[in-house]
Amino acid sequence: MAKVTKAVILAAGYGTRVLPASKAIPKEMLNIVDKPAIQYSVEEALKSGITDILIVLSRGKQDIEDHFDRKPDLELQLKNSGKEEAYQVVCEIAEMGKRITYIRQQTQNGTGGAVMYAKQFVGDDPFVVIYGDDVIIGEDPCTAQCCRAYEKYGKAVVCMKEVPFELVLKYCTLDVKHAEGNDYYISNMIEKPKPEEVISNYAILGRCVLPAKIFDILETLPTGAGGEYQLTDAMKQLAVTEGMIGVDFTGTRYDMGNKLGIMKACVEVALKHPEIGEGFKEYLKTLEI
Repeated sequence: MAKVTKAVILAAGYGTRVLPASKAIPKEMLNIVDKPAIQYSVEEALKSGITDILIVLSRGKQDIEDHFDRKPDLELQLKNSGKEEAYQVVCEIAEMGKRITYIRQQTQNGTGGAVMYAKQFVGDDPFVVIYGDDVIIGEDPCTAQCCRAYEKYGKAVVCMKEVPFELVLKYCTLDVKHAEGNDYYISNMIEKPKPEEVISNYAILGRCVLPAKIFDILETLPTGAGGEYQLTDAMKQLAVTEGMIGVDFTGTRYDMGNKLGIMKACVEVALKHPEIGEGFKEYLKTLEI
């Protein structure tokens, strides 16, 4: 089975759930302590053996490209000031940028429409889809868990978790059967189900590995929930016809598309941060809640 070396990061959404912060700044550039959310996803992909990354953007998101680009004036200032650690940090970010290409989604028509922009980039290879809203932090990168499952079973893979019933209605529901360890067979899925359609509380969260044949499905896909082309609807065809694998992944997932998710990420990462962790913990103890 071919190794997975390509990733597509979906970062074209408007970020309406975190307005007004996302009015002028891409929501993917909102910080978790001292790094923008999208950098966590890029680092995760690279740590998982991904060598080529495509980020699907929309208008007004040039800040993402700028973040992963060189900034010679800043680099020179840091070097001349003896700020070696900061200099290394900005240089490492630019090195990540060498693995990234960008494409602009001209029409906001759903995750399926966004993935179609990756067809030329992907070619005939399997690829990871990383949802820009979902930052997943753990010792074993979530993308690596997905890729291992794909290489083991030879089937499309989704990362999943059991979520409260009310979130299943907003996400999707999966028909699962345990395989081994954290791996499950998936035979069906429903995007944004009605209450009576819920199969299980397992929902897709943040990552999937897909074969190139997904583009053939997307090209004939009718619009789904919200009048958009939903990637889940295309994956459902794979699940029903040849089966998929679900990985009940390890790690903590933060929904960076909503304000509470952003605050949870900032607080939990800050508490473990080597520079400010202890000071932040002591500060929290002083608060009267």
